[in-house]
Amino acid sequence: MLHPKTGPVIDMPVPASYNDITQDISLRDFVGWVWYEKEIWLPSRWVEKPATTRVMLRVGSAHYFSVIWVNGIQVMEHEGGHLPFETEISNIMKDSAGSLCRITIAVNNTLTLHTLPPGTIQFMEDSTRYPKGYFVQNIEFDFFNYAGIHRPVVLYTTPSIYIGDITVITDTDGNTGIINYVVSVVGSESYSVSVTLRDRQGQMVAHSVEANGHLVVADAKLWWPYLMHEEPGYLYSLEVMILAKNVNGSVEDIYVLPVGIRTVHISGDQFLINGKPFYFHGVNKHEDYDVRGKGLDWSLVIKDFNLLKWLGANSFRTSHYPYAEEIMDLCDKYGIVVIDECPGVGIKYPESFGNQSLNHHLIVMEELVRRDKNRPSVVMWSVANEPASQLPVAGYYFKTVIGYTKQLDPTRPVTYVSNANYEYDQGAPYVDVICVNSYFSWYHDAGHLEVIQLQLNNQFDKWYEKYQKPMIQSEYGADTIPGFHSDPPLMFTEEYQRIVLENYHAVFDQKKFVIGELIWNFADFMTAQSVTRVVGNKKGIFTRQRQPKSSAYILRDRYLKLANATGLFK
Repeated sequence: MLHPKTGPVIDMPVPASYNDITQDISLRDFVGWVWYEKEIWLPSRWVEKPATTRVMLRVGSAHYFSVIWVNGIQVMEHEGGHLPFETEISNIMKDSAGSLCRITIAVNNTLTLHTLPPGTIQFMEDSTRYPKGYFVQNIEFDFFNYAGIHRPVVLYTTPSIYIGDITVITDTDGNTGIINYVVSVVGSESYSVSVTLRDRQGQMVAHSVEANGHLVVADAKLWWPYLMHEEPGYLYSLEVMILAKNVNGSVEDIYVLPVGIRTVHISGDQFLINGKPFYFHGVNKHEDYDVRGKGLDWSLVIKDFNLLKWLGANSFRTSHYPYAEEIMDLCDKYGIVVIDECPGVGIKYPESFGNQSLNHHLIVMEELVRRDKNRPSVVMWSVANEPASQLPVAGYYFKTVIGYTKQLDPTRPVTYVSNANYEYDQGAPYVDVICVNSYFSWYHDAGHLEVIQLQLNNQFDKWYEKYQKPMIQSEYGADTIPGFHSDPPLMFTEEYQRIVLENYHAVFDQKKFVIGELIWNFADFMTAQSVTRVVGNKKGIFTRQRQPKSSAYILRDRYLKLANATGLFK
Protein backbone atom coordinates (compact mmCIF):
# COMPACT_ATOMS: atom_id res chain seq x y z
CA MET A 1 0.00 0.00 0.00
CA LEU A 2 1.17 3.53 -0.75
CA HIS A 3 1.41 5.57 2.46
CA PRO A 4 -1.05 8.46 1.93
CA LYS A 5 0.96 10.95 3.99
CA THR A 6 4.66 10.23 3.54
CA GLY A 7 4.64 8.46 0.19
CA PRO A 8 6.68 5.24 0.61
CA VAL A 9 5.16 1.85 -0.19
CA ILE A 10 4.34 -0.15 2.92
CA ASP A 11 3.36 -3.80 3.23
CA MET A 12 -0.32 -4.09 4.06
CA PRO A 13 -2.15 -7.39 4.66
CA VAL A 14 -5.48 -8.03 2.97
CA PRO A 15 -8.00 -8.54 4.45
CA ALA A 16 -7.39 -6.06 7.29
CA SER A 17 -8.08 -2.50 8.32
CA TYR A 18 -4.95 -0.45 7.70
CA ASN A 19 -5.42 1.75 10.80
CA ASP A 20 -3.68 -0.34 13.48
CA ILE A 21 -1.10 -2.20 11.37
CA THR A 22 1.70 0.37 11.67
CA GLN A 23 3.09 2.54 14.48
CA ASP A 24 2.05 5.70 12.61
CA ILE A 25 -0.74 7.68 14.35
CA SER A 26 -1.29 9.72 11.20
CA LEU A 27 -2.22 6.54 9.32
CA ARG A 28 -4.43 5.29 12.13
CA ASP A 29 -6.66 8.37 11.93
CA PHE A 30 -6.17 9.10 8.23
CA VAL A 31 -9.15 10.30 6.18
CA GLY A 32 -8.91 10.18 2.40
CA TRP A 33 -7.47 8.02 -0.38
CA VAL A 34 -5.17 5.05 0.13
CA TRP A 35 -3.82 2.90 -2.71
CA TYR A 36 -3.38 -0.87 -2.79
CA GLU A 37 -1.52 -2.64 -5.57
CA LYS A 38 -0.59 -6.24 -6.31
CA GLU A 39 0.89 -8.03 -9.30
CA ILE A 40 -0.13 -11.61 -10.04
CA TRP A 41 0.27 -14.29 -12.69
CA LEU A 42 -2.92 -15.61 -14.23
CA PRO A 43 -3.29 -19.17 -15.53
CA SER A 44 -2.76 -19.19 -19.30
CA ARG A 45 -6.05 -20.98 -19.86
CA TRP A 46 -7.86 -17.97 -18.38
CA VAL A 47 -6.49 -15.49 -20.88
CA GLU A 48 -6.11 -17.60 -24.01
CA LYS A 49 -9.85 -18.26 -24.44
CA PRO A 50 -11.60 -14.92 -23.78
CA ALA A 51 -14.56 -15.95 -25.98
CA THR A 52 -15.42 -18.90 -23.73
CA THR A 53 -14.19 -17.79 -20.30
CA ARG A 54 -15.24 -14.84 -18.15
CA VAL A 55 -12.54 -13.63 -15.75
CA MET A 56 -14.08 -11.89 -12.74
CA LEU A 57 -12.49 -9.67 -10.09
CA ARG A 58 -14.41 -9.67 -6.81
CA VAL A 59 -13.86 -7.61 -3.65
CA GLY A 60 -15.58 -8.88 -0.49
CA SER A 61 -15.73 -5.34 0.92
CA ALA A 62 -13.68 -2.16 1.07
CA HIS A 63 -14.48 0.86 3.18
CA TYR A 64 -15.83 3.15 1.85
CA PHE A 65 -15.57 4.27 -1.82
CA SER A 66 -13.45 2.20 -4.18
CA VAL A 67 -11.97 2.61 -7.66
CA ILE A 68 -10.30 -0.37 -9.37
CA TRP A 69 -7.78 -0.50 -12.20
CA VAL A 70 -6.38 -3.55 -13.98
CA ASN A 71 -3.14 -2.96 -15.86
CA GLY A 72 -3.77 0.76 -15.56
CA ILE A 73 -7.29 0.60 -17.02
CA GLN A 74 -10.15 1.63 -14.76
CA VAL A 75 -12.68 -1.19 -14.58
CA MET A 76 -15.17 -0.11 -11.92
CA GLU A 77 -16.20 2.11 -9.01
CA HIS A 78 -18.25 1.15 -5.98
CA GLU A 79 -19.78 3.11 -3.13
CA GLY A 80 -20.39 1.39 0.20
CA GLY A 81 -18.18 -0.25 2.76
CA HIS A 82 -19.66 -3.60 3.81
CA LEU A 83 -20.92 -5.46 0.76
CA PRO A 84 -19.20 -7.27 -2.13
CA PHE A 85 -18.73 -5.92 -5.63
CA GLU A 86 -17.27 -7.40 -8.78
CA THR A 87 -16.56 -6.75 -12.44
CA GLU A 88 -15.54 -8.71 -15.52
CA ILE A 89 -11.98 -8.12 -16.71
CA SER A 90 -11.81 -10.69 -19.55
CA ASN A 91 -11.16 -8.18 -22.34
CA ILE A 92 -8.24 -6.67 -20.48
CA MET A 93 -6.78 -10.09 -19.73
CA LYS A 94 -6.74 -11.27 -23.35
CA ASP A 95 -3.71 -9.08 -24.01
CA SER A 96 -1.92 -10.18 -20.82
CA ALA A 97 -0.93 -13.75 -21.66
CA GLY A 98 2.57 -14.44 -20.37
CA SER A 99 2.84 -11.21 -18.40
CA LEU A 100 2.07 -9.99 -14.92
CA CYS A 101 -1.39 -8.61 -14.17
CA ARG A 102 -1.40 -5.50 -11.98
CA ILE A 103 -4.47 -4.85 -9.83
CA THR A 104 -4.79 -1.42 -8.23
CA ILE A 105 -7.52 -0.51 -5.74
CA ALA A 106 -7.93 3.00 -4.37
CA VAL A 107 -10.09 3.27 -1.24
CA ASN A 108 -11.48 6.44 0.35
CA ASN A 109 -13.04 6.33 3.83
CA THR A 110 -14.52 9.85 3.75
CA LEU A 111 -18.11 9.99 4.97
CA THR A 112 -20.60 12.71 4.00
CA LEU A 113 -24.22 13.46 4.80
CA HIS A 114 -25.22 11.28 1.83
CA THR A 115 -23.10 8.20 2.49
CA LEU A 116 -24.27 5.20 4.49
CA PRO A 117 -23.26 5.58 7.26
CA PRO A 118 -23.27 9.36 7.07
CA GLY A 119 -20.66 11.74 8.43
CA THR A 120 -19.40 15.27 7.94
CA ILE A 121 -16.04 16.87 7.17
CA GLN A 122 -15.39 19.88 9.39
CA PHE A 123 -12.64 22.33 8.41
CA MET A 124 -11.11 24.20 11.34
CA GLU A 125 -10.75 27.88 10.43
CA ASP A 126 -9.10 29.22 13.60
CA SER A 127 -5.48 29.69 12.51
CA THR A 128 -4.38 30.22 16.11
CA ARG A 129 -5.38 26.66 16.97
CA TYR A 130 -5.12 24.67 13.73
CA PRO A 131 -2.76 24.60 10.74
CA LYS A 132 -4.06 25.66 7.34
CA GLY A 133 -6.38 23.10 5.74
CA TYR A 134 -6.88 21.17 8.98
CA PHE A 135 -10.08 19.13 9.07
CA VAL A 136 -11.70 16.32 11.04
CA GLN A 137 -14.16 13.60 10.12
CA ASN A 138 -17.24 13.83 12.34
CA ILE A 139 -19.37 10.71 12.78
CA GLU A 140 -22.63 10.02 14.57
CA PHE A 141 -21.97 6.39 15.48
CA ASP A 142 -20.10 4.85 18.37
CA PHE A 143 -17.54 2.57 16.74
CA PHE A 144 -14.21 3.26 15.11
CA ASN A 145 -14.35 4.12 11.41
CA TYR A 146 -11.93 1.39 10.37
CA ALA A 147 -10.90 1.56 6.73
CA GLY A 148 -9.19 -0.46 4.02
CA ILE A 149 -9.93 -3.74 2.24
CA HIS A 150 -11.70 -5.74 4.92
CA ARG A 151 -12.57 -8.96 3.09
CA PRO A 152 -10.86 -11.15 0.50
CA VAL A 153 -10.11 -10.03 -3.04
CA VAL A 154 -10.46 -12.95 -5.45
CA LEU A 155 -10.25 -13.73 -9.14
CA TYR A 156 -12.50 -16.46 -10.51
CA THR A 157 -13.85 -17.63 -13.83
CA THR A 158 -17.16 -18.73 -15.30
CA PRO A 159 -18.11 -19.93 -18.78
CA SER A 160 -19.44 -17.35 -21.22
CA ILE A 161 -22.91 -18.81 -20.60
CA TYR A 162 -23.35 -19.02 -16.86
CA ILE A 163 -25.70 -19.17 -13.87
CA GLY A 164 -26.26 -15.52 -13.01
CA ASP A 165 -28.53 -15.88 -10.00
CA ILE A 166 -30.59 -18.33 -7.98
CA THR A 167 -33.53 -17.39 -5.79
CA VAL A 168 -34.92 -19.89 -3.30
CA ILE A 169 -38.08 -19.58 -1.19
CA THR A 170 -39.01 -22.48 1.07
CA ASP A 171 -42.29 -23.59 2.57
CA THR A 172 -43.77 -26.56 4.39
CA ASP A 173 -46.94 -28.60 4.18
CA GLY A 174 -47.09 -30.90 7.15
CA ASN A 175 -43.94 -33.03 7.00
CA THR A 176 -43.31 -32.09 3.39
CA GLY A 177 -40.77 -29.44 2.46
CA ILE A 178 -41.30 -27.27 -0.59
CA ILE A 179 -38.47 -25.41 -2.33
CA ASN A 180 -39.57 -22.84 -4.88
CA TYR A 181 -36.66 -21.69 -6.99
CA VAL A 182 -35.76 -19.52 -9.97
CA VAL A 183 -32.53 -20.00 -11.91
CA SER A 184 -31.32 -17.07 -14.00
CA VAL A 185 -29.02 -17.92 -16.92
CA VAL A 186 -26.96 -15.25 -18.66
CA GLY A 187 -25.41 -15.43 -22.13
CA SER A 188 -27.96 -17.55 -23.98
CA GLU A 189 -31.67 -18.20 -24.20
CA SER A 190 -31.12 -21.78 -25.31
CA TYR A 191 -29.95 -24.12 -22.59
CA SER A 192 -30.96 -27.09 -20.45
CA VAL A 193 -31.15 -27.06 -16.66
CA SER A 194 -30.73 -29.80 -14.09
CA VAL A 195 -31.65 -29.03 -10.47
CA THR A 196 -30.80 -31.67 -7.86
CA LEU A 197 -31.39 -31.49 -4.12
CA ARG A 198 -29.15 -33.63 -1.92
CA ASP A 199 -29.26 -34.28 1.81
CA ARG A 200 -26.27 -34.17 4.19
CA GLN A 201 -25.27 -37.67 3.16
CA GLY A 202 -25.20 -36.69 -0.51
CA GLN A 203 -28.32 -38.67 -1.40
CA MET A 204 -30.64 -37.16 -4.01
CA VAL A 205 -34.03 -36.32 -2.51
CA ALA A 206 -35.57 -34.26 -5.34
CA HIS A 207 -34.85 -33.37 -8.96
CA SER A 208 -36.16 -31.08 -11.68
CA VAL A 209 -35.22 -29.96 -15.18
CA GLU A 210 -37.04 -26.62 -15.04
CA ALA A 211 -35.34 -23.23 -14.63
CA ASN A 212 -38.33 -21.97 -12.69
CA GLY A 213 -40.01 -24.57 -10.54
CA HIS A 214 -40.35 -26.26 -7.20
CA LEU A 215 -39.00 -29.31 -5.44
CA VAL A 216 -41.04 -31.43 -3.06
CA VAL A 217 -39.18 -33.12 -0.19
CA ALA A 218 -41.00 -35.86 1.68
CA ASP A 219 -40.26 -36.10 5.42
CA ALA A 220 -38.12 -32.99 5.14
CA LYS A 221 -35.55 -32.12 7.77
CA LEU A 222 -36.27 -28.51 8.64
CA TRP A 223 -33.74 -25.80 9.39
CA TRP A 224 -34.09 -25.05 13.11
CA PRO A 225 -32.34 -22.45 15.28
CA TYR A 226 -29.64 -23.45 17.73
CA LEU A 227 -31.10 -24.85 20.99
CA MET A 228 -34.56 -25.17 19.42
CA HIS A 229 -33.97 -28.65 18.01
CA GLU A 230 -31.62 -31.60 18.48
CA GLU A 231 -30.28 -31.09 14.94
CA PRO A 232 -30.09 -27.31 14.33
CA GLY A 233 -28.97 -25.71 11.10
CA TYR A 234 -29.81 -28.62 8.78
CA LEU A 235 -28.76 -27.76 5.24
CA TYR A 236 -29.51 -29.46 1.95
CA SER A 237 -27.37 -28.89 -1.14
CA LEU A 238 -29.09 -27.51 -4.23
CA GLU A 239 -26.97 -28.45 -7.26
CA VAL A 240 -27.78 -26.40 -10.33
CA MET A 241 -26.21 -27.38 -13.65
CA ILE A 242 -26.76 -25.79 -17.04
CA LEU A 243 -25.74 -27.09 -20.46
CA ALA A 244 -25.66 -24.87 -23.52
CA LYS A 245 -23.91 -24.47 -26.86
CA ASN A 246 -22.18 -21.56 -28.50
CA VAL A 247 -19.95 -21.17 -31.54
CA ASN A 248 -17.07 -22.71 -29.60
CA GLY A 249 -18.93 -25.86 -28.59
CA SER A 250 -20.62 -27.09 -25.42
CA VAL A 251 -20.76 -24.98 -22.27
CA GLU A 252 -21.39 -26.26 -18.74
CA ASP A 253 -21.78 -24.30 -15.51
CA ILE A 254 -22.48 -25.71 -12.04
CA TYR A 255 -23.35 -23.95 -8.78
CA VAL A 256 -24.07 -25.57 -5.41
CA LEU A 257 -26.23 -23.57 -2.99
CA PRO A 258 -26.82 -24.59 0.66
CA VAL A 259 -30.56 -24.53 1.35
CA GLY A 260 -32.38 -24.67 4.66
CA ILE A 261 -36.10 -25.44 4.60
CA ARG A 262 -37.86 -23.17 7.06
CA THR A 263 -40.68 -20.65 7.32
CA VAL A 264 -40.88 -17.30 9.09
CA HIS A 265 -44.14 -15.60 10.08
CA ILE A 266 -45.42 -13.05 12.56
CA SER A 267 -48.72 -13.99 14.18
CA GLY A 268 -50.10 -11.52 16.69
CA ASP A 269 -47.38 -11.02 19.29
CA GLN A 270 -45.40 -14.08 18.25
CA PHE A 271 -42.45 -14.55 15.93
CA LEU A 272 -42.80 -18.00 14.39
CA ILE A 273 -40.08 -20.16 12.83
CA ASN A 274 -41.52 -23.31 11.28
CA GLY A 275 -44.79 -22.49 13.03
CA LYS A 276 -43.21 -22.52 16.50
CA PRO A 277 -42.77 -19.42 18.72
CA PHE A 278 -39.19 -18.17 18.62
CA TYR A 279 -37.64 -15.94 21.29
CA PHE A 280 -34.48 -14.05 20.38
CA HIS A 281 -31.96 -14.49 23.21
CA GLY A 282 -28.77 -13.22 21.71
CA VAL A 283 -26.27 -10.44 21.22
CA ASN A 284 -25.23 -7.47 19.17
CA LYS A 285 -21.74 -7.73 17.74
CA HIS A 286 -19.09 -5.84 15.83
CA GLU A 287 -16.50 -6.96 13.35
CA ASP A 288 -13.69 -5.69 15.56
CA TYR A 289 -10.48 -7.01 17.07
CA ASP A 290 -6.95 -6.02 17.96
CA VAL A 291 -4.58 -5.12 15.12
CA ARG A 292 -6.73 -6.30 12.18
CA GLY A 293 -9.68 -3.99 13.00
CA LYS A 294 -12.58 -5.09 10.81
CA GLY A 295 -10.50 -7.41 8.65
CA LEU A 296 -11.81 -10.95 8.27
CA ASP A 297 -9.95 -13.30 10.62
CA TRP A 298 -10.97 -16.97 10.59
CA SER A 299 -9.51 -17.73 14.01
CA LEU A 300 -11.54 -14.93 15.57
CA VAL A 301 -14.70 -15.92 13.67
CA ILE A 302 -14.56 -19.50 14.94
CA LYS A 303 -13.76 -18.34 18.47
CA ASP A 304 -16.80 -16.07 18.45
CA PHE A 305 -19.11 -18.86 17.32
CA ASN A 306 -17.77 -21.14 20.05
CA LEU A 307 -18.49 -18.38 22.57
CA LEU A 308 -21.99 -17.86 21.16
CA LYS A 309 -22.77 -21.54 21.59
CA TRP A 310 -21.27 -21.60 25.09
CA LEU A 311 -23.37 -18.56 25.96
CA GLY A 312 -26.57 -20.20 24.76
CA ALA A 313 -27.17 -17.37 22.29
CA ASN A 314 -29.50 -18.31 19.46
CA SER A 315 -29.29 -15.05 17.51
CA PHE A 316 -27.52 -11.80 16.80
CA ARG A 317 -28.05 -8.56 14.92
CA THR A 318 -25.38 -7.51 12.43
CA SER A 319 -24.95 -4.18 14.19
CA HIS A 320 -24.48 -1.87 12.39
CA TYR A 321 -23.61 -3.14 8.91
CA PRO A 322 -23.64 -6.42 6.96
CA TYR A 323 -21.08 -8.93 8.23
CA ALA A 324 -18.75 -11.04 6.11
CA GLU A 325 -20.27 -13.82 4.02
CA GLU A 326 -18.06 -16.31 5.84
CA ILE A 327 -19.76 -15.34 9.11
CA MET A 328 -23.18 -15.68 7.53
CA ASP A 329 -22.26 -19.13 6.19
CA LEU A 330 -21.58 -20.30 9.74
CA CYS A 331 -24.89 -18.86 10.95
CA ASP A 332 -26.62 -21.03 8.36
CA LYS A 333 -24.54 -24.04 9.42
CA TYR A 334 -24.93 -23.68 13.21
CA GLY A 335 -28.51 -22.42 13.32
CA ILE A 336 -27.74 -18.91 14.59
CA VAL A 337 -30.64 -16.62 13.72
CA VAL A 338 -29.72 -13.24 12.19
CA ILE A 339 -31.34 -9.83 12.04
CA ASP A 340 -29.49 -8.57 8.96
CA GLU A 341 -28.79 -4.85 9.28
CA CYS A 342 -27.60 -2.45 6.60
CA PRO A 343 -25.06 0.35 7.37
CA GLY A 344 -27.88 2.83 8.12
CA VAL A 345 -26.37 4.05 11.38
CA GLY A 346 -25.87 7.69 12.34
CA ILE A 347 -28.66 9.10 10.15
CA LYS A 348 -29.18 12.17 12.32
CA TYR A 349 -29.54 15.27 10.13
CA PRO A 350 -32.36 16.33 7.77
CA GLU A 351 -29.89 16.46 4.87
CA SER A 352 -29.43 12.68 5.22
CA PHE A 353 -33.12 12.09 4.51
CA GLY A 354 -33.14 13.69 1.05
CA ASN A 355 -33.43 12.04 -2.36
CA GLN A 356 -29.69 11.52 -2.79
CA SER A 357 -29.43 9.64 0.49
CA LEU A 358 -32.67 7.76 -0.13
CA ASN A 359 -31.59 6.54 -3.56
CA HIS A 360 -28.30 5.29 -2.18
CA HIS A 361 -30.07 3.58 0.74
CA LEU A 362 -32.28 1.71 -1.74
CA ILE A 363 -29.21 0.55 -3.68
CA VAL A 364 -27.61 -0.71 -0.46
CA MET A 365 -30.73 -2.66 0.46
CA GLU A 366 -30.81 -4.16 -3.03
CA GLU A 367 -27.18 -5.27 -2.66
CA LEU A 368 -27.82 -6.71 0.80
CA VAL A 369 -30.96 -8.62 -0.16
CA ARG A 370 -29.29 -9.97 -3.30
CA ARG A 371 -26.39 -11.27 -1.20
CA ASP A 372 -28.35 -12.81 1.70
CA LYS A 373 -31.82 -13.60 0.32
CA ASN A 374 -31.27 -17.38 0.26
CA ARG A 375 -29.92 -17.69 3.80
CA PRO A 376 -32.17 -19.58 6.23
CA SER A 377 -30.45 -17.87 9.17
CA VAL A 378 -31.63 -14.43 8.04
CA VAL A 379 -35.16 -13.99 9.40
CA MET A 380 -35.53 -10.20 9.36
CA TRP A 381 -34.03 -7.14 7.64
CA SER A 382 -33.08 -4.03 9.58
CA VAL A 383 -32.83 -0.86 7.49
CA ALA A 384 -31.30 1.45 10.15
CA ASN A 385 -30.08 1.86 13.71
CA GLU A 386 -31.10 4.81 15.89
CA PRO A 387 -31.94 7.24 13.07
CA ALA A 388 -33.50 10.61 13.81
CA SER A 389 -36.87 8.98 13.15
CA GLN A 390 -38.70 11.71 15.05
CA LEU A 391 -38.04 14.16 12.19
CA PRO A 392 -41.03 14.78 9.90
CA VAL A 393 -38.99 13.77 6.84
CA ALA A 394 -38.32 10.34 8.36
CA GLY A 395 -41.86 9.09 7.70
CA TYR A 396 -41.67 9.16 3.91
CA TYR A 397 -38.04 8.06 3.98
CA PHE A 398 -38.62 4.88 5.97
CA LYS A 399 -41.94 4.12 4.32
CA THR A 400 -40.03 4.10 1.04
CA VAL A 401 -37.01 2.09 2.24
CA ILE A 402 -39.13 -0.50 4.06
CA GLY A 403 -41.58 -0.78 1.18
CA TYR A 404 -38.77 -1.30 -1.32
CA THR A 405 -37.14 -3.91 0.89
CA LYS A 406 -40.43 -5.82 1.03
CA GLN A 407 -40.67 -5.66 -2.76
CA LEU A 408 -37.20 -7.16 -2.99
CA ASP A 409 -38.09 -9.86 -0.45
CA PRO A 410 -41.76 -10.33 0.50
CA THR A 411 -40.93 -13.36 2.68
CA ARG A 412 -39.22 -11.67 5.64
CA PRO A 413 -40.29 -9.03 8.17
CA VAL A 414 -38.57 -5.64 8.06
CA THR A 415 -37.66 -3.39 10.97
CA TYR A 416 -35.32 -0.68 12.08
CA VAL A 417 -33.95 -0.02 15.54
CA SER A 418 -35.26 3.07 17.30
CA ASN A 419 -34.23 5.17 20.27
CA ALA A 420 -36.80 7.86 19.52
CA ASN A 421 -39.79 8.70 21.70
CA TYR A 422 -42.68 6.38 20.89
CA GLU A 423 -45.03 9.34 20.38
CA TYR A 424 -42.93 10.94 17.66
CA ASP A 425 -41.32 8.07 15.77
CA GLN A 426 -42.39 8.62 12.15
CA GLY A 427 -41.24 5.26 10.75
CA ALA A 428 -42.66 2.89 13.35
CA PRO A 429 -46.02 2.45 11.55
CA TYR A 430 -44.20 0.72 8.68
CA VAL A 431 -42.10 -1.85 10.57
CA ASP A 432 -43.23 -5.38 11.39
CA VAL A 433 -41.41 -5.62 14.73
CA ILE A 434 -40.67 -2.72 17.10
CA CYS A 435 -36.98 -2.79 18.06
CA VAL A 436 -36.00 -0.38 20.83
CA ASN A 437 -32.64 0.58 22.34
CA SER A 438 -32.50 1.97 25.88
CA TYR A 439 -29.86 2.42 28.55
CA PHE A 440 -31.72 3.21 31.76
CA SER A 441 -29.40 4.10 34.65
CA TRP A 442 -26.55 4.72 32.22
CA TYR A 443 -26.90 7.54 29.67
CA HIS A 444 -29.53 9.18 31.84
CA ASP A 445 -30.23 8.75 35.54
CA ALA A 446 -26.66 7.50 35.67
CA GLY A 447 -26.03 5.32 38.70
CA HIS A 448 -29.71 5.06 39.67
CA LEU A 449 -30.42 1.35 39.38
CA GLU A 450 -33.67 1.78 41.25
CA VAL A 451 -35.41 3.48 38.29
CA ILE A 452 -34.67 0.83 35.65
CA GLN A 453 -37.76 -1.33 36.03
CA LEU A 454 -40.20 1.61 36.23
CA GLN A 455 -38.76 3.24 33.12
CA LEU A 456 -38.47 -0.01 31.18
CA ASN A 457 -42.06 -1.00 31.98
CA ASN A 458 -43.25 2.37 30.75
CA GLN A 459 -41.16 2.05 27.59
CA PHE A 460 -42.68 -1.30 26.64
CA ASP A 461 -46.24 -0.45 27.63
CA LYS A 462 -46.32 2.87 25.76
CA TRP A 463 -44.85 1.44 22.54
CA TYR A 464 -47.15 -1.57 22.61
CA GLU A 465 -50.24 0.46 23.44
CA LYS A 466 -49.64 2.66 20.40
CA TYR A 467 -48.56 0.09 17.79
CA GLN A 468 -49.75 -3.36 18.98
CA LYS A 469 -46.70 -5.03 17.48
CA PRO A 470 -44.22 -7.54 18.92
CA MET A 471 -41.14 -5.91 20.44
CA ILE A 472 -37.45 -6.67 20.82
CA GLN A 473 -35.14 -5.00 23.30
CA SER A 474 -32.48 -4.58 20.64
CA GLU A 475 -29.86 -2.96 22.90
CA TYR A 476 -29.30 -2.60 26.64
CA GLY A 477 -26.26 -2.73 28.89
CA ALA A 478 -23.59 -0.84 30.82
CA ASP A 479 -19.87 -0.18 30.41
CA THR A 480 -17.71 -2.40 32.59
CA ILE A 481 -13.99 -2.39 33.14
CA PRO A 482 -12.96 -6.03 33.70
CA GLY A 483 -11.70 -6.53 37.22
CA PHE A 484 -13.37 -3.41 38.65
CA HIS A 485 -15.47 -4.33 41.70
CA SER A 486 -17.56 -2.39 44.18
CA ASP A 487 -20.14 -3.20 46.82
CA PRO A 488 -22.51 -1.35 46.84
CA PRO A 489 -22.27 -1.48 43.03
CA LEU A 490 -20.91 1.58 41.23
CA MET A 491 -20.85 2.39 37.54
CA PHE A 492 -18.13 0.68 35.45
CA THR A 493 -17.84 -2.24 37.89
CA GLU A 494 -18.78 -5.81 37.08
CA GLU A 495 -21.38 -5.73 39.87
CA TYR A 496 -23.13 -2.74 38.31
CA GLN A 497 -23.35 -4.40 34.89
CA ARG A 498 -24.75 -7.55 36.49
CA ILE A 499 -27.50 -5.68 38.35
CA VAL A 500 -28.42 -3.67 35.25
CA LEU A 501 -28.94 -6.92 33.37
CA GLU A 502 -30.96 -8.50 36.18
CA ASN A 503 -33.30 -5.51 36.35
CA TYR A 504 -33.92 -5.63 32.60
CA HIS A 505 -34.48 -9.39 32.68
CA ALA A 506 -37.11 -9.05 35.40
CA VAL A 507 -39.16 -6.82 33.13
CA PHE A 508 -38.62 -8.88 29.98
CA ASP A 509 -40.16 -11.87 31.72
CA GLN A 510 -43.37 -9.93 32.43
CA LYS A 511 -44.09 -8.88 28.83
CA LYS A 512 -45.64 -11.50 26.58
CA PHE A 513 -45.33 -9.20 23.55
CA VAL A 514 -41.55 -8.98 24.02
CA ILE A 515 -40.10 -11.54 21.61
CA GLY A 516 -36.42 -10.98 22.19
CA GLU A 517 -33.48 -9.46 24.00
CA LEU A 518 -30.09 -8.65 22.48
CA ILE A 519 -27.36 -7.52 24.87
CA TRP A 520 -25.10 -4.63 23.95
CA ASN A 521 -22.50 -5.88 23.40
CA PHE A 522 -20.99 -9.30 22.79
CA ALA A 523 -17.45 -7.94 23.24
CA ASP A 524 -15.70 -4.65 23.94
CA PHE A 525 -14.81 -2.77 20.77
CA MET A 526 -12.84 0.22 19.53
CA THR A 527 -14.38 3.68 19.15
CA ALA A 528 -13.19 7.15 18.26
CA GLN A 529 -11.22 8.80 21.03
CA SER A 530 -13.27 10.87 23.47
CA VAL A 531 -13.47 11.68 27.18
CA THR A 532 -16.37 9.20 27.51
CA ARG A 533 -14.49 6.24 25.98
CA VAL A 534 -11.45 4.69 27.65
CA VAL A 535 -9.80 2.89 24.71
CA GLY A 536 -13.15 1.94 23.26
CA ASN A 537 -16.64 0.91 24.35
CA LYS A 538 -16.60 -1.41 27.37
CA LYS A 539 -20.19 -2.68 27.30
CA GLY A 540 -19.10 -6.14 26.18
CA ILE A 541 -19.88 -9.20 28.25
CA PHE A 542 -16.52 -10.37 26.90
CA THR A 543 -13.39 -8.27 26.65
CA ARG A 544 -12.04 -7.35 23.24
CA GLN A 545 -9.72 -10.35 23.66
CA ARG A 546 -12.80 -12.57 24.25
CA GLN A 547 -12.35 -13.17 27.97
CA PRO A 548 -15.59 -13.32 30.02
CA LYS A 549 -16.76 -10.71 32.49
CA SER A 550 -19.13 -11.69 35.29
CA SER A 551 -22.12 -10.74 33.13
CA ALA A 552 -21.28 -13.48 30.62
CA TYR A 553 -22.14 -16.09 33.25
CA ILE A 554 -25.37 -14.28 34.14
CA LEU A 555 -26.44 -14.36 30.50
CA ARG A 556 -25.34 -17.95 29.99
CA ASP A 557 -27.48 -19.10 32.89
CA ARG A 558 -30.45 -17.12 31.63
CA TYR A 559 -30.16 -18.11 27.96
CA LEU A 560 -29.90 -21.82 28.68
CA LYS A 561 -32.94 -21.61 30.94
CA LEU A 562 -34.85 -19.74 28.23
CA ALA A 563 -33.93 -22.44 25.72
CA ASN A 564 -35.13 -25.20 28.05
CA ALA A 565 -38.33 -23.32 28.85
CA THR A 566 -39.48 -23.54 25.24
CA GLY A 567 -39.97 -27.27 25.63
CA LEU A 568 -38.40 -27.80 22.21
CA PHE A 569 -34.92 -28.64 23.46
CA LYS A 570 -34.27 -31.13 26.25
